[in-house]
Amino acid sequence: MKVAVLNEVSARDKNPDLIAALEKCGIKPLNAGMRAGDYEVELTYIHTGLMAAVLLNLGAVDMVIGGCGTGAGFLLSAMQYPGVYCGLITGPLDAWLFSQINGGNCVSLALNKGYGWAGEINLAYIMEKLFQDEAGRGYPPERSQSQAESRVRLQKISAAAHRPLAEILAALDRDITERVFSYKPFTDIIYAESPESSLKSFILKEFKVQP
Repeated sequence: MKVAVLNEVSARDKNPDLIAALEKCGIKPLNAGMRAGDYEVELTYIHTGLMAAVLLNLGAVDMVIGGCGTGAGFLLSAMQYPGVYCGLITGPLDAWLFSQINGGNCVSLALNKGYGWAGEINLAYIMEKLFQDEAGRGYPPERSQSQAESRVRLQKISAAAHRPLAEILAALDRDITERVFSYKPFTDIIYAESPESSLKSFILKEFKVQP
């Protein structure tokens, strides 16, 4: 499984904790967002929500782990786009139930609010439970078929409710897209991890993304 990490500006100092938590699960994440001490470019949850959608729609990654101060901003931002199924996770039980029932592809974490003493331990337990079992098995077991049907229906709703991502990107304010597509840790992943597609070709040409 390919997992991207997207820290925004208010939670950039938690990036090492998040990377370490995933590595404890045997996952080598793709660090697509801000790092601790990164002051050159400021990415807010507006930017990282869009970045999550781009990576998922390109097929560059299978899962995005993001968040912000409370987790609410990144959640709202990411859910504006097609093909993104994001859950707000505050503890290990949330993580496990989201994996089993919702089988989503994006997680939003509260990385400032309540992130006190042993915050990094809670984060490690969240990642452990998120990836512990095969996603989408259902809980309780007798509800698994209904939950699987709901996931398929939600995918159809997402497709019907959104324009194609290329159209959305073309309509967004240029100050948003230029900041996103000039951030090299992000664009390096687009080049290296996403298969060839019309969406990838559009992004590389429209936003003059360089390797």
